[in-house]
Amino acid sequence: MNDVILVDRAGPVATVVLNRPDKLNALTKPMWQRLGDVFLALDADDSLRCIVLRGAGEKAFAPGNDIGEFENERSNVEQARAYGAVMTRTIDAIGHCRHPVVAQIHGICVGGGLEIAGLADIRICGASSRFGVPINRLGLVMAYAEIGALIRLAGEAVALEILLEGRVFGAAEALAKRLVTRVVADDQVAQEVQATVQRIVDGAPLAARWHKRFARRLRDAAPLTAAEIDEGFACYGTEDFRIGVQAFLAKAKPEFKGR
Repeated sequence: MNDVILVDRAGPVATVVLNRPDKLNALTKPMWQRLGDVFLALDADDSLRCIVLRGAGEKAFAPGNDIGEFENERSNVEQARAYGAVMTRTIDAIGHCRHPVVAQIHGICVGGGLEIAGLADIRICGASSRFGVPINRLGLVMAYAEIGALIRLAGEAVALEILLEGRVFGAAEALAKRLVTRVVADDQVAQEVQATVQRIVDGAPLAARWHKRFARRLRDAAPLTAAEIDEGFACYGTEDFRIGVQAFLAKAKPEFKGR
């Protein structure tokens, strides 16, 4: 089962690959389970600074869940509930990962594939990439965890447009709908992702984790506590702050320690 999700580690960067290229990386229950396991493990790794999430090959990120699996895994309410629990765990694991996540999107990014890519902090696709959630053709609905992520990404009106129409559309429209962060030529996607990752890695990892946590906290309309406000100044007590200032004054590249 482990080879359906590959993890390649290069220094402080981990690349997570949806690995079913013969099926355009169509998602299965074991893939959802393993993907959640992987992100929980990566989240706990203090030496990590960035995660790249992509599909195997350059034809697809993922076209959604494998319909061929439905007969045995999602043929009734009870099975669907168990499958949904696995998906929700994985969505939470990716969505709450403290490290920056960059989605490298080639080709088709539809249904569950779009749900996964949409959980990344930065989403870069090729000009010919295609997006959508045509599950209305199957008589299916997005569960709360899934639709919540889509609404946070694109807003309620756009999320409903996507779900009610079930259209599959191009990269330019996906950019306008905020489903992706950046669109580049198809043959430049990997290069653009690498450059993006390098800029993230060159920054202070503690600052990246704080920024992610602060952004998530601000989804909640509850007033910030005094302790939460004070945490915004904790960076001034870190070694990375001292390294960054000294490097700036010396006109040198900082070598952050994550401390």
